[in-house]
Parts: sequence; C-alpha cells; structure tokens
Amino acid sequence: MSENVIKVGMVSLGCPKNQVDAELMLHKLKEAGYQLETEPGLADVVIINTCGFIQAAKEEAIENIDEFLTLKQEGRIKKVIVTGCLAERYADEIAENMPDADVIAGLGCNGNIVEIVNRALEGETLRLKGKKDELPIEGERELYSLPFYAYLKIAEGCDNNCAYCAIPAIRGRFRSRPMENIIKEAEMLAKNGVTELVVIAQDTSRYGKDLYGEYKLAELLRELCKIDGIHWIRTLYVYPERITDELIDTIASEEKLVKYLDIPMQHCDPDILKAMNRPGSGKEYKALIKKLRERIPGVVLRTSLIAGFPGETKDQFKKLAQFVKDMRLDHVGCFAYSEEEGTRAALMDHQIDQEEKERRAEIVNEEQDNVTIAKNEKRLGQTVTVVTEGWDKYAECYYGRSEYEAPEIDGKIFFSSKRRPYMGEYLKVRLTDMMDVDMLGENEEDIEDSAE
Repeated sequence: MSENVIKVGMVSLGCPKNQVDAELMLHKLKEAGYQLETEPGLADVVIINTCGFIQAAKEEAIENIDEFLTLKQEGRIKKVIVTGCLAERYADEIAENMPDADVIAGLGCNGNIVEIVNRALEGETLRLKGKKDELPIEGERELYSLPFYAYLKIAEGCDNNCAYCAIPAIRGRFRSRPMENIIKEAEMLAKNGVTELVVIAQDTSRYGKDLYGEYKLAELLRELCKIDGIHWIRTLYVYPERITDELIDTIASEEKLVKYLDIPMQHCDPDILKAMNRPGSGKEYKALIKKLRERIPGVVLRTSLIAGFPGETKDQFKKLAQFVKDMRLDHVGCFAYSEEEGTRAALMDHQIDQEEKERRAEIVNEEQDNVTIAKNEKRLGQTVTVVTEGWDKYAECYYGRSEYEAPEIDGKIFFSSKRRPYMGEYLKVRLTDMMDVDMLGENEEDIEDSAE
C-alpha cells in the first residue's frame, strides 16, 4: 500500500441497523490510518454497504454499485468494495454481473474490513463469505448521522420468521447484546455530545429473551434514562405481541423516553396475518392502540403495513384501508408486497399483479396523508420542543424535529428564528402553519420579544 494517506468513502444504504454496521467499519478504518472521505466520489476506495431487503432496495444498491464502477473505469477512484445485505444474499450474482467489483464481502466479514481494504489495494480481487454470527454488533463507531443523535443497536438478527421476510436468512438468529455493554456505549455517546438515542433492532421488544430468559427492554430503557446528557430516548420496531404492561408503564413514567412507539403491524385481517406468520388481528391491534393511548397520554404511534400480500382479496384490502382511516395513527408507511426469493410467501398461490399492489399501497398512504393533515391541523397553535437539525436554504428557515417525529422517516418542523440556533439545540417552537405533512413554526423567543 502507498505511503500516501488513502481516502476511504462509505455509501450506506437501507435501514439504521445497516448504518450502525457501517459506523463500526468506519471506525476500524480510521484507527488503521485511513482518511475518511465524506464525499465518496472523491475517495480512493469506496465501500458500498448495501441493503437487500426488498426489490426497491436491491435496485438502489445495484445503481450505486454501477455508479462507482463507472467512476473506477474512468480512473477517478481505485477500488470498489461491496458489503452489506445484498453482498450477503447475492454474492454470486454480483460477482457474475459486476466482475469489476474488487471485493464482495458478506456480513460476517465486516470485522475484517481493514484487512479487506489492504488486500484490495494490493491488487487482490476478493469474494468473501463469513459466518452470520460473526457480524460485529459492538465497538466504537464513527457516527454517520447528525452529531447530536445516534442509533443504539441492542440486538442483531431475527427469530420472527415472517413469511414475507428474508432477514433471518440474511442476518441469522436473534442475538441480544449484554445490557452492560449497551449502557457503556450509550454513556460514551453521551460524552461525545449525543443527546438523542434511537434504540433499534430487528425486534427491540424481544431484547434480552435469549440472554436472560425474559424480556428486558423496559429495564434497559430505565437504565438508559439514568445517563447524564441524554435528552430524548426513542424506541423503534416494538412488536405488538410483546408490548408488556411493564414497558407501557416505563414509557409513561420516564421523562426522557419520548412518547413515541414504532409498532410494525403489517396488516389487520386475521387471515392475512396468519398467512404472514404474524400473530394478532385488527381487533387485537385496536385494543392495543386504545390501551396505549389511555395509559401513555399524548403517545405518538407509527406502524408499517403491507398491501397486496399473496391472496389479499379486495375485501381484505378494504379492511386495511378502513383500519388506517379508523385508527388515526400518527405515522404510517404502507409498502407494496415485495416477492422475495427464498421466502415462504414467494411460493404462495394467488400472487397479485405488481401494478395492483402498488395501487393498493398508494391508496393506503393517501388515506394516511389525510389523517396526518387533520392531526397536524389540531397541532396549530401548540408550542413544542424542537431539536434543531439545520438551515434550509430554499425555504430560508431552520428545521428540526419534535418528539413527535423520528429522524429520517417522519416529517420535519420548519421554523423561523431571529437568532441562529446551533445544530442540536433544543428550543420551543410555536406551530403556526402546515406544508403538506410538515409543520411550520416560529421560535417562541421571538414571539415573547414581540409581546414585550
């Protein structure tokens, strides 16, 4: 390898869990003396940390690989390394169709990323496959997000075995991190200026069952709340069948826990849920939503839904659209069913035409937009705490989020301010208007100054 400093750039695609994997690799590379380049197109080596969850994600990954292979052919970058879920799932296909990729490395190889980059720079072409349970889930990280918030991955893999999902085949069995290690990492993040923790796993509600013989998410959250410097703690991917009374009471009582839950429901029809290998029904979900709203005042609820699952009848789809209309959840993401190779659902009869699946998902999302707009109208005039994320040069105002919105997946709050707030500053914003599903507001300090 040249004595000159080599610049490494990372493109991380897909979910926050994958992002944490990227951050672990980046830190190893930095410690090894590589210079991290925030603009991958200017790097010597580009690592594309791919997602391979659904068809749209696979297409995005392939487009990115193609883009950087073109830059390599033009002599603008030296090496292209493909990691992540697509590399784990479709290594042979990538190698066959993209032979110019210098490295294709499965998830179990992430811990050896420094050696992999070294060998690639020495001229080796590598096709590597590690064991799924060797994927590192702990260690120091180079944050890929804004500096004041960080994802905190508490477990890896999944044991739910939903009929539509390839994640268990890609990432393996569910494995929790020891609680003391998570707490130690969170304390380190707080010392480095992180004020918002976003707790993630494929299924956060299962946390601890494999290590301790019982669900430990509520206890973990209480311990995280004790850390000085942390302002908000948000929990994503809490499965409905494992929302315990202890967890509800913990969220309701702990001040640092934002009253926000991401609860993947996927559908409401009991027959479709059974075919998905998901427990529950619309009736049970309605009871859970009612219970959460009663016991956690002001709770914000998000869910993900699938439209067009094999065999979904028109009546079952109408139930789903009506469920969204009736439940008036705060945030809903409805996706067209994606037929994934190697899953049970892909082998089912009565597959639905892609155009029809997309039409159904669009109808549900439009229904939710109407709910969101109506809910936002009721927020007008309220004052909320907003964490400042930046300046929008087009709107010519600042923007951020309240505890009502999770980073990267929900809407924004755009606000005016006479003084310049710093990134990560928490301030009070009066909500004054709407822009589609986003909110507009004004720094409360300016309103108070005007009143004086």
